[in-house]
Amino acid sequence: MNQYLRIHYVCMFLILAGLASAVGCIYSKHQSRKLFTELQAMTEARDRLEVEWGRLQIEQGTWSTHARVERLAREHMGMRTPVASEILLVRP
Repeated sequence: MNQYLRIHYVCMFLILAGLASAVGCIYSKHQSRKLFTELQAMTEARDRLEVEWGRLQIEQGTWSTHARVERLAREHMGMRTPVASEILLVRP
């Protein structure tokens, strides 16, 4: 009878170890899928931000052209290029 109990305990241990291993595999696969989904979302967000960054760089280049700045200075601030008689050269 003693040997029968030992075999019974060994079988129960092997069954429990198999179940624990299966649960561990399932949990690991679930975590892997969850992290992959998060990676995909972050990759999409990065791509959107890169597109927006490129658009903002183009917009900044457009707003800061020399011709536009000069036109705004003339129209809104009344600035103009000085004539030769208005230029004063200061020497040290």
